[in-house]
Amino acid sequence: MLRNASQTHSTRRYATECVTHNRYTKGMKNEGLTAKLNSFKSVRELLKVFSTEKKCENFLKKMRWGDKVVSPYDNTAKVYVCSRNRYRCAKTGKDFNVRTGTMFDNTKIELRTWFVAIYLITSHRKGISSMQLAKDLNVTQTTAWFVLQRIRRCFEIENNIVLDNDVEIDETYVGGKNKNRHKSKKVKNSQGRSMKDKVAVLGMFERNGKVIARIVEDVQANTLTKEILKSVKKSANIYTDEWLGYKDIHKFYNHEIVNHGVREFVNGKAYTNNMECFWGILKRGILGIYHFTSKKHLQKYLDEFVFRFNTRYNSAEETFEHLLTNMTVRTRYKDLIAA
Repeated sequence: MLRNASQTHSTRRYATECVTHNRYTKGMKNEGLTAKLNSFKSVRELLKVFSTEKKCENFLKKMRWGDKVVSPYDNTAKVYVCSRNRYRCAKTGKDFNVRTGTMFDNTKIELRTWFVAIYLITSHRKGISSMQLAKDLNVTQTTAWFVLQRIRRCFEIENNIVLDNDVEIDETYVGGKNKNRHKSKKVKNSQGRSMKDKVAVLGMFERNGKVIARIVEDVQANTLTKEILKSVKKSANIYTDEWLGYKDIHKFYNHEIVNHGVREFVNGKAYTNNMECFWGILKRGILGIYHFTSKKHLQKYLDEFVFRFNTRYNSAEETFEHLLTNMTVRTRYKDLIAA
């Protein structure tokens, strides 16, 4: 759809507010840090901005600590500067560096490679597979998968927000259709809303805003109501379909329904089309890029698609910086491969 000049200006303003003034990201450290650097719109430009490991480390220091280094073991302790970009906590006597306690912790991959990986993962609108990332970074597929999973843990920053105003809510199932399976892999009595072979996901979309998508145990009224109360302010207007799992919503919110059962898709302000568009993006990405996601790791993939969607109007450097505000999340390989 073509935009006029006023709409374009509004979109650009919204893109800036996503990082600097939006209530979802209020309190971020060193807001707009990348604005002081040369902007980058490609891998080539990114590598010019971060041309050395030292520049990468200095950037992370500013992002993480600002002007004063803080010990990850005791934030009140005095910190001594040591050789080889290391620091020492005066109270615990432990050494650390800018990577300690972050997604870069205990990795032999240089930061420039990590930065390229972050750029590729956030800029590919439908996602990027570990096989493709391995080729782009010239590493093994196992290493690329581990890098992807570490970065996905940081995407959760956009899936832990609170919505308001007009909110569309819908549920979907991830796991494939029984009719598409080989005869030897079909699951009996798995049609409809059965969760024998599928995972239920609840989605909430604030119109002209952001989206949330989380795995739920089931789609019964008690479960859905609890999730909605956690993520949506009571001042919001809720729009859903006629599913009985939403029967208690009217007790807490202004709730309007669109009846899909009688082929009604819009009823005044009541519709869930935006939420269903997000489900389409999610499922096209899983089907076309990842092909399969296990229940164990599905929430990380949901976080990835939510993050990418919520930062859709941001520039490359704004998205890059926003992800790094949540870099202090460490994922261990042994936890990923555990049953």
